[in-house]
Amino acid sequence: MIIALMMGRAGSKGFKNKNLIRINGKRLFEYPLIAAKKSKLVQDIYITTDCPVIKKVSKSYNAKIIDRPKNLKGDKALGDKVFEHGYFEIKKRLKKKNKKIKYIVLLLANCATVNTNMINKGIQILKKNKKFDSAVSTSIYNMWSPLRARKLAGDGTLKPFVPFKAFGNVKKLNCDRDSQGNVFFADMGVSVIRPKCLENLESGLLPQKWMGKKIAPIYSDAGFDLDFDWQLPLLKFWIKKYARKK
Repeated sequence: MIIALMMGRAGSKGFKNKNLIRINGKRLFEYPLIAAKKSKLVQDIYITTDCPVIKKVSKSYNAKIIDRPKNLKGDKALGDKVFEHGYFEIKKRLKKKNKKIKYIVLLLANCATVNTNMINKGIQILKKNKKFDSAVSTSIYNMWSPLRARKLAGDGTLKPFVPFKAFGNVKKLNCDRDSQGNVFFADMGVSVIRPKCLENLESGLLPQKWMGKKIAPIYSDAGFDLDFDWQLPLLKFWIKKYARKK
């Protein structure tokens, strides 16, 4: 069967209680829930959380709750470990019903840039091509090419974050944001994965090891997970333009 698993914890330091903010009358975490709920391909929705509000509201969407253990609470808990724990808990529950998981739709409570169409596309990609471990939503952000990335050196100056030689022929590099071709970012809207990705989590690619090694794109536009208040106008734009697409 195909299940959705969303994670979202209580509290937030950078953007206080970001998962619970209201946008157009709905809390942030409701948007990924709605996208999963509307998909006819998703049979069950699970939420891994320690937040009372998320638990209460998610039940109105017929979502099943997974309580996080103490070691996975707080801002130090890694997302891949939270998903891993949630997966094995679901697997245990379904085993009692003689049911097996075919695909997992992974969602984040603070990422509303996802719609039902993206979820369904990801599922179809895995159905059609067995070589892919996962299909994840990606947005093109050429302005954030690693070529432009800098880090602060010990002398107080900005240095290249990645050595320029890593990009190939240095003579071909320039200030044009499109000079290196399209730069794809996994925007966290949705990750549709095979169970083996969480069964063998440590073999997955960094930084989101839950995606496995062979990752296919689900093309999106301007996707991102919400971490700062200045992102709110863009999120409202995205919801207005894309959220209702099926």
